[in-house]
Amino acid sequence: MFPEVDPLLGPEMRATGEVMGMANTFGLAFYKAQEAAGSKLPIKGNVLLTVADKDKPALLPTAHKIKELGFTIFATENTSSFLKKNKIPNKKIMKLHEGRPNILDAIKNNEIHLIINTPVGRYSKYDDSYIRMTAIQKKVPYVTTTAAAEASIRGIEAIIKEKESPKSLQDYYK
Repeated sequence: MFPEVDPLLGPEMRATGEVMGMANTFGLAFYKAQEAAGSKLPIKGNVLLTVADKDKPALLPTAHKIKELGFTIFATENTSSFLKKNKIPNKKIMKLHEGRPNILDAIKNNEIHLIINTPVGRYSKYDDSYIRMTAIQKKVPYVTTTAAAEASIRGIEAIIKEKESPKSLQDYYK
């Protein structure tokens, strides 16, 4: 990924695999795959949630799990309001055009450790783009779908709670 290029994946790139993670559970396998791809998921810290309205209901179980795992949630205005209505505590953070300190400042200051941002579409292309590019520059794991958000949190939960010794391929296929 190039630092000045928007890393939003089109359908043709979402289906391209580069690494494989193997484990006894999906969560642990996903965590290992992310780590092998150079996007190590955090086990503590702050998670930024900024999601499209259509994705908010699907994100609720994941947001609950994020809080349960001890992360602090930062959310943009509409996402923050939605989470608070659903009894998920969070800290509101401003978008770039809303003033300072904002998302960009928080990412640059290493205050954000995982970003879950489902793009709104062409109307929010600028906001989504600057978040993605800054995340790449600062090597912050970045997720753009609710399915990937759920998988990421399952991976984080697995690495925190499960203990698994390394195995050879032969051990998996006995």
